[in-house]
Amino acid sequence: MSEFTKAEFTKAEFATSEPASLFDVSRYERACDEAIAMCDGNMRSTIKALIMANEYLEAELQDLQATASIDCARTEISPAKDNAA
Repeated sequence: MSEFTKAEFTKAEFATSEPASLFDVSRYERACDEAIAMCDGNMRSTIKALIMANEYLEAELQDLQATASIDCARTEISPAKDNAA
């Protein structure tokens, strides 16, 4: 298992302004090793599986956002009806 270079460490923190802790880096390394092992060491299969998992999660997020948007719209309409009565 290779150690992160400074550039790789910087890339790992792209999602937040807070730098990733050494614990997080270690956790990511273990997660990578586990994903590769689950795909019998085949890197292409590992990448494909991760892309598919990401697409699934993106679709789930879109569904949840749509549901939340509908619920929010119902909440905004409901008080207006109550005030009219």
